[in-house]
Amino acid sequence: MKFFYLQVLLASLFLFSCNTSTLPNGEGSVQTAQPVGTQKVKVISVKDGDTIEVLVDGKAERIRLFAIDCPESSQPFGKAAKKFTSDLCFGKFVSVVAQAERDQYKRILGTVYVDNICLNEELLKAGYAWHYKRYSNNEQYAAMENQARAQHIGLWQNSYPTPPWEWRNKNKK
Repeated sequence: MKFFYLQVLLASLFLFSCNTSTLPNGEGSVQTAQPVGTQKVKVISVKDGDTIEVLVDGKAERIRLFAIDCPESSQPFGKAAKKFTSDLCFGKFVSVVAQAERDQYKRILGTVYVDNICLNEELLKAGYAWHYKRYSNNEQYAAMENQARAQHIGLWQNSYPTPPWEWRNKNKK
């Protein structure tokens, strides 16, 4: 029972601190999905640094980490971001605080907690993600990105890393 209240508290704090009025689906609009909430699920796959697959009621669901963007797999540090994510959560039970929206690929947008550690934040602190300011005004996320930049860790070892949204635009098929 105590854990349930902790999950509800975490969900409430996250939703209070984030601007959910501008969620991505890649085209500037949003699709309604499941209600906002927290659910504990097992990670069965890591697709890349900011996308995992979990088992929900026997069905695989993809989770896109909200408010961050990791390098694509073929970008510098893309494989390192995926390994970092995998090392933290693959095969483990995680809590997902889901947004009320899904993206254009029907992935759940959410914040993932592994043993009460926020995966989204850990990626920022380790320098494996950008704070996706286009969709989030979370000042803590911005500060975490700035600190990783200042320390030249992760992708910030490169002088001018290409943000994934720019890379995707240049490499559309």
